[in-house]
Amino acid sequence: MKIVIDCANGSAYRVAPTALWELGAEVVRVGCEPDGVNINAGCGSTQPAALCEAVVRHGAHLGIALDGDADRVLIADETGHLIDGDQLLALIAQSWAREGRLVGGAVVATVMSNLGLERFLESLNVGLERTAVGDRYVVERMRERGANVGGEQSGHMVLTDFATTGDGLIAALQVLAVLVEQGRPASEVCRLFEPWPQVLRNVRYSGACPLETPSVRERQKEVEQLLAGRGRLVLRRSGTEPLVRVMVEAEDSALVEQAVSQMCESLEQVTLPA
Repeated sequence: MKIVIDCANGSAYRVAPTALWELGAEVVRVGCEPDGVNINAGCGSTQPAALCEAVVRHGAHLGIALDGDADRVLIADETGHLIDGDQLLALIAQSWAREGRLVGGAVVATVMSNLGLERFLESLNVGLERTAVGDRYVVERMRERGANVGGEQSGHMVLTDFATTGDGLIAALQVLAVLVEQGRPASEVCRLFEPWPQVLRNVRYSGACPLETPSVRERQKEVEQLLAGRGRLVLRRSGTEPLVRVMVEAEDSALVEQAVSQMCESLEQVTLPA
């Protein structure tokens, strides 16, 4: 296989290309020249455009993008189209379930993972345990549940058969194993479900966080009733900025837009003293 590997000028710049080469791949390197300050600069899983372009330009079978500390991975198929962490979780879970390697009866992901992933896992008789955003919460729940597959939509993958923390290269190797076994292109193998329409918007605030104000709480209840049985609403405060993150997903994209607009409008109307 011809594989483009983008190491984000980070910690895996030497080991990832070498591991792929030793396994027999023709390797095209991107973001493998760290100088101490260029980590994640225009490359890697946080900025994957360079990877996608390189896959198409070199006619590669797929591309692998790691981030600077290499605990996160995204895949680009042979057309240069990006495959997110939810699809990778689905692929690994399906493969491991088929081989009898999936333990704990569930995959652990965060509240941001798409409902399409949840429905796909249900078709495999595998549960989806959701946690707060952050791989630390994923790992905690995996330990509680005894699960060995967990991760985030953003590409953090935790496979505790091999490591106690996220490892993007190990996750990528699981994907490659399935591709080799099936002998089909990544565009077919790595797309196991159709994601539900999902919209994420940020509402900036000053002063106290508006999530606990009565009008916002009331609107939250109304939106949740609107989505009942058809979708879901996730509200969370950013840990680094004065932002409320509003995420809505449902099978009906018009319903998603309606719910997001109503929730954001309510948040924007709240003005609290500093």
